Amino acid sequence: MIIKIILSAIALGHAIAAIADDQRFQLSTHCPPGFQLTEDVCQLRSLYQRYDSLQGAGIGGLKTGLPFVRDRFTPQQIDLGKFLFFDPLMSRDHSLSCASCHHPDKGFSDGKALGVGIKGKRLDRSTPSLWNIGFFSKLLWDGGSSSLEDQMKGPLFSEEEMGNDPDTVLEDLNSNSIYFDLFKEAFPRASKANITLDKVFTAIAAFESSLISLNSRYDQYAHGYDNALKTNELVGLNIFRSSVSRCSECHNPPLFSNQQIAVIGTPEPNGLEFDQGAGKFFPSQRGGFRVPTLRNIALTAPYMHSGRFESLRDVVNFYNGGRGHAIP
Repeated sequence: MIIKIILSAIALGHAIAAIADDQRFQLSTHCPPGFQLTEDVCQLRSLYQRYDSLQGAGIGGLKTGLPFVRDRFTPQQIDLGKFLFFDPLMSRDHSLSCASCHHPDKGFSDGKALGVGIKGKRLDRSTPSLWNIGFFSKLLWDGGSSSLEDQMKGPLFSEEEMGNDPDTVLEDLNSNSIYFDLFKEAFPRASKANITLDKVFTAIAAFESSLISLNSRYDQYAHGYDNALKTNELVGLNIFRSSVSRCSECHNPPLFSNQQIAVIGTPEPNGLEFDQGAGKFFPSQRGGFRVPTLRNIALTAPYMHSGRFESLRDVVNFYNGGRGHAIP
């Protein structure tokens, strides 16, 4: 259902800058699926919140609890963030939106080995998924940001990605009467009526934090519905969690990530220089990257920070060979 809602917003986002002034947008007063409206803000509601075992501790049991999540945004802020996320007005030449790289139907990735920025510029890393991103305390492949608001400054103001700058973003938004009204609706208690960068970042963070994936057949099985998974899927789950494969040591349920930096030694594609990843912050983590979520993983090929592997079978074969074996 959430995919249909988001896809319907794409057309709205692409057209919002061209809509006549006499037409009126009104932001949603309802929370997205998985959230409950409490004291005028949306709060996450999940069965995982009833479990007190710690996510990220060991291999993680099926009834492992959730870490802290960014919530308590208003429905209006979430809805405004959705408009901004899908609107190419956010790029310098109005050709790219956040959704240009984070497609809902591709697991909020883009299906490419390496991302593509403004004017077709090839980027150095693949586009990570945004599912459950509101839970993560390390963002970007190299873990270089710790909040959604800080992270989005990178692609928005990068000359290679969206190519924009703070003054142009604010000029474009403040001169758009529809957005001017929507921001007043989403931030009614703001001391200033004009649109500011902190409001922009809050709205987009609100939308991204609403992208929750915690109700798959796996989750139904974890909550006690024994028939939710097929026999071969149960076999795979047992191998995934076993001391032989050790997959779940890094990909802890229910997020299927321990939110840590891992140095696994995947080879770079031909023509790309070695990417030191988190090593630019900590020398001991040279070649290290954030452990990604496996949620909706079938939709986000190709895999790894450089899109090195085309299929999940390629990924499994790499790990079967022992991490680090593919590079010096």
